Amino acid sequence: MNTHPDTVLIVDFGSQVTQLIARRVREAGVYSEIVPFQSAGEAFARLRPKAVILSGSPASTVDIGSPRAPDIVFSSGVPVLGICYGEQTMCAQLGGRVEAGHHREFGRAFLEVEGDCALFDGVWAKGTRHQVWMSHGDRVTAIPPGFRIVGTSPGAPFAAIADEARKYYAVQFHPEVVHTPDGAKLIANFVHRIAGIAGDWTMAAYRQQAVEAIRRQVGSGKVICALSGGVDSSVAALLIHEAVGEQLTCILVDHGLMRKDEAAGVVAMFREHYNLPLILVDASDRFISALEGEADPETKRKTIGRLFIEVFEEEARKLGGADFLAQGTLYPDVIESVSFTGGPSVTIKSHHNVGGLPERMNMKLVEPLRELFKDEVRVLGRELGLPEHFIGRHPFPGPGLAIRCPGGVTREKLAILREADAIYLDEIRKAGLYDAIWQAFAVLLPVQTVGVMGDGRTYEYVCALRAVTSVDGMTADFFHYDMAFLGAAATRIINEVRGINRVVYDVTSKPPGTIEWE
Repeated sequence: MNTHPDTVLIVDFGSQVTQLIARRVREAGVYSEIVPFQSAGEAFARLRPKAVILSGSPASTVDIGSPRAPDIVFSSGVPVLGICYGEQTMCAQLGGRVEAGHHREFGRAFLEVEGDCALFDGVWAKGTRHQVWMSHGDRVTAIPPGFRIVGTSPGAPFAAIADEARKYYAVQFHPEVVHTPDGAKLIANFVHRIAGIAGDWTMAAYRQQAVEAIRRQVGSGKVICALSGGVDSSVAALLIHEAVGEQLTCILVDHGLMRKDEAAGVVAMFREHYNLPLILVDASDRFISALEGEADPETKRKTIGRLFIEVFEEEARKLGGADFLAQGTLYPDVIESVSFTGGPSVTIKSHHNVGGLPERMNMKLVEPLRELFKDEVRVLGRELGLPEHFIGRHPFPGPGLAIRCPGGVTREKLAILREADAIYLDEIRKAGLYDAIWQAFAVLLPVQTVGVMGDGRTYEYVCALRAVTSVDGMTADFFHYDMAFLGAAATRIINEVRGINRVVYDVTSKPPGTIEWE
């Protein structure tokens, strides 16, 4: 049963920016959920949404077997907004026509507003011109009965169309991306003015609903929580503890891949400030021995995931058994772990057990954050009383330093990387930059170079520094340091960490997807 009565269902046809549609809807104070088009009919029946948004896609509607929206979307009477491919399939399914190879538009374009409509209310007026972001090779060449043109562009004569009687709207451009400056306002108009949803989805309401859902799921069962010390698992632990109290036991597994002094800091915070049962398991030898010499990043992730499961099984037995395993799975983890259109995204979060646990464990997953984006988890953390300095911590992946040590993993390389990473973060904090950066970390590259230090020749590793800015963890851009900072950080690392003689800065940006480095 859907616990969010005012839900917007987003049908994903495979666009790389579908997640941004969900973000814009939630920013408008309305709960949204993304489902792959293959299961959209089942999801519609389950969620009973108040509105539907059809996403973009790399597919072409003119191809046989290309994705389509389920018929229930158009027969139910709920408002529908089609975006890019979503507009094209809406037209194809409702009696219009789409053709391939007509005036492709990729990138910045300008929309001429040809008519007033509820989608544009208070944002764009008839006769005005506005920047939008296009990404299409096909285009609509005939609109279905009942629709009228409300916007055009040089490559799309039907760039925005509306059927007010049925509350159907469609745009060829992408309102969800920042390159369409007013796009978020258009989406807000759709959910508020057109769909009539109030916009009262708050984190306080989510907290209450989540606590009730956890109590229903867990009942009188025992829960063990995989506490990593990061924001996600910590918020999950506090939320579950609020719901079931002493039925919860937290387990922090020190796998030897954590940052310098991190395990001790986590234990101190939770034991001193929160009345949560916490067990610290030192499994560093076990993990590092299994990883030693392993170079393949996917094998590293799967090995770490398997060993985590084994450790939790053993600890559960020591506690006399457990019925549930809780973890801080987030919505991006869920999205990226499901291959919506047969692509490679299924491997991105393979260290998470998002799809379920091995049958032998005889435990069920509790994932109270799986509907939230990263920034929403931080808001929930504030609701639960976590200190601000902790909420603002940079994300740290479950596989830890193993994926920041490309190539074969060894104890020596991990020790070198741990020291370099600690110095880098220390310099960031001293410069007052920590809160301006979403995520920063050091990477020990599988490359050794000849260098001269003092009067001697060295043959040591290259260290890469990475820092990115992001809002939701789905997209990222590199942080623009000044050279004085980079010079100071590099000098300290080279001087203080034996084994590194060169430091480089990674200026890669990331599209939607993982922002980790491996």
